[in-house]
Amino acid sequence: MAIELPPFPRAEGDPIVKYPDPVLRQVAEPVKRITPEIRQLVSMMRRAMLDASGIGLAAPQVGVSIRLLVYTDFSDEDHPQTHALINPVILKMSGEQIEPPEGCLSLPGLLGNVRRAHTIWVKATNLQGRTIKFRAEGLTARVIQHEIDHLDGILFIDRADPATLRWATEKVEEKKAEAVAVGK
Repeated sequence: MAIELPPFPRAEGDPIVKYPDPVLRQVAEPVKRITPEIRQLVSMMRRAMLDASGIGLAAPQVGVSIRLLVYTDFSDEDHPQTHALINPVILKMSGEQIEPPEGCLSLPGLLGNVRRAHTIWVKATNLQGRTIKFRAEGLTARVIQHEIDHLDGILFIDRADPATLRWATEKVEEKKAEAVAVGK
């Protein structure tokens, strides 16, 4: 069930496509060859993701409907790494996680709880053109599942428990109201 939301404004110079841009609902095309343009796109996506304080970004989110994503790997918490996946496929899933709430750079400020697998096994191509298979857990698994959904035209609001959808600023506003109510 898709939730109707108003359009999200896009700031001048912001490369990230915002809801309800139609590219976000398209099923992305497979990448056939790793070209210099693909490598340049990955570099731009990494910059855009980091500039927006994101932890994952799919090519459709920058207006390019191909099966490519970048994500942050949190398996080494002290040294998170950013990786690119081309034509990723989830081979197997196990376990369950609901926390932390998800957000999306294409739906800025909106959060919600999404039931995801805790552990996934992924097959993809890396930027060197090699097929890779790996296991991801916890937050890293959540990020990869979220970004692969983007490649299939699925947004987190389609999977979120509607009762948990909220604006990130709601807590701040509640605290401000509490402070005023108690005369602080």
